Amino acid sequence: MEPIRCEQLSKHYGKVQALQPLDLTVPAGSVFGFLGRNGAGKTTTMRLLAGLAHPTTGRGWVGSVETTRADSASRAAVGYLPQDPAFYNWMTPTEYLDYVASIFGLPKAERALRVNEMLELVGLKQAARRRIGGFSGGMHQRLGIAQALIHRPPVLLLDEPTSALDPAGRHEILELIAGLRGQVTVFFSSHILADVERICDTIGIIHQGRLVLVAGRDELLAQYAKPVISLEMERESAGRLPAFAASLQAQAWVAEVVTLENTARVVVSDRTAAQHALLPLVVEHRLMLLRYEWARPTLEEIFLSISV
Repeated sequence: MEPIRCEQLSKHYGKVQALQPLDLTVPAGSVFGFLGRNGAGKTTTMRLLAGLAHPTTGRGWVGSVETTRADSASRAAVGYLPQDPAFYNWMTPTEYLDYVASIFGLPKAERALRVNEMLELVGLKQAARRRIGGFSGGMHQRLGIAQALIHRPPVLLLDEPTSALDPAGRHEILELIAGLRGQVTVFFSSHILADVERICDTIGIIHQGRLVLVAGRDELLAQYAKPVISLEMERESAGRLPAFAASLQAQAWVAEVVTLENTARVVVSDRTAAQHALLPLVVEHRLMLLRYEWARPTLEEIFLSISV
């Protein structure tokens, strides 16, 4: 049974269709990236899965629990970190996590052990007795992940957890999320494409409330890969680059050549012919090669091509 499953899940707010009927399954133990522009329907989907909003149509499950029923069982089935988490700033992380654990009914002795485990996991052990009000943005998000995991849910829902963080804070949170792979199923919503590409193994793209596609990250990048070769030469070779480019233009398997300083970008029409013939041409023109690679598309390029 898939940890997350949606069947025709939708949500209307008056005349606004925030989420069109959604059918989706998420692999167990994966870090699933839910990618879309602001207002695409990401938060609506997560609130429905967390039992914080009632669907207009359809149903959603975490394991065998129908979370869209919005009862106590559904709330225990997920850990949820909203985009802008709020805390009691006068509490310490130890006090706050103990409070959250008590809400979920963990016995006192178990709570103490679980709080220590979570503080260790998210790297807040040294700040365990500091007031939350003095925390940085990254520390707030790490504490938010700890409270979402305190009751050992099988699924962790993270809504834009890195959007308001500086580069250092983003790095910390992404490393933490990546480390959860295989331990819990992570449903990670974001509009920051580089973050999704970095840590997610499966990606869903939502646009204007409609799920456009779902695919493995590597499968998705391979599907949209273009037959483009990127070359970088030693700067001492730059003077011989124009003659090399002219020779390439004469090849039947070359569609386009673009050079800039000591680099060349070669669009090919016949990948097999290019693989056989390109490097011999490099040697023939006595170019000192630093880098040779088939260009890999970025998630940003793919996203923009399918969500216009």
